Amino acid sequence: MTLSVALETRKAGMRDIPNILALINSYAAKGVMLPRTEFEMSENIRDFSVAYEGQTLVGCGALHFYTPTSAEVRSLAVLPEMKQHGVGRALVEALEQEARNNDLESIFAFTYVPQFFGKLGFAEVERGEQPLKAWKDCLRCPKFQNCDEIAVLKNLRTPAVPPRRTRNDFANSLIQLEPAKF
Repeated sequence: MTLSVALETRKAGMRDIPNILALINSYAAKGVMLPRTEFEMSENIRDFSVAYEGQTLVGCGALHFYTPTSAEVRSLAVLPEMKQHGVGRALVEALEQEARNNDLESIFAFTYVPQFFGKLGFAEVERGEQPLKAWKDCLRCPKFQNCDEIAVLKNLRTPAVPPRRTRNDFANSLIQLEPAKF
């Protein structure tokens, strides 16, 4: 699972757009990803990270924020000949670190390969548990009425659990209230 040449992962820039489009749209032609346009890529380039082996783009992925606490890992693509070489893992780990740096609670994805995400700590969840905004791309998908992607989610931190309140706590808080002044 190691690469023969050092793998470089970094945030994408405008110069990466032609390579990212070629990779994503090669998968779109097979019906496993949505096609992207140059305009869409230009609008969303800040979401993307890329992986290069030498001068060759070997993978890409995006972290798209939906709420102040969650984001979607999307447009994850790896050159077919580079699968099983750690490229996808390196990209997801970089996107996860970006999510952690932004203090997110969770990241999610819609995928055909839940076992890949499972190895990275994601769990399968119901699609309906994801933010509705995440479905906006689904509206233009030819599989919208018969979606076969699986939703996966990774919690990045344990949400704070409020302290358990007792009946005495409630009674004590009422005693401390000032009487209303009319």
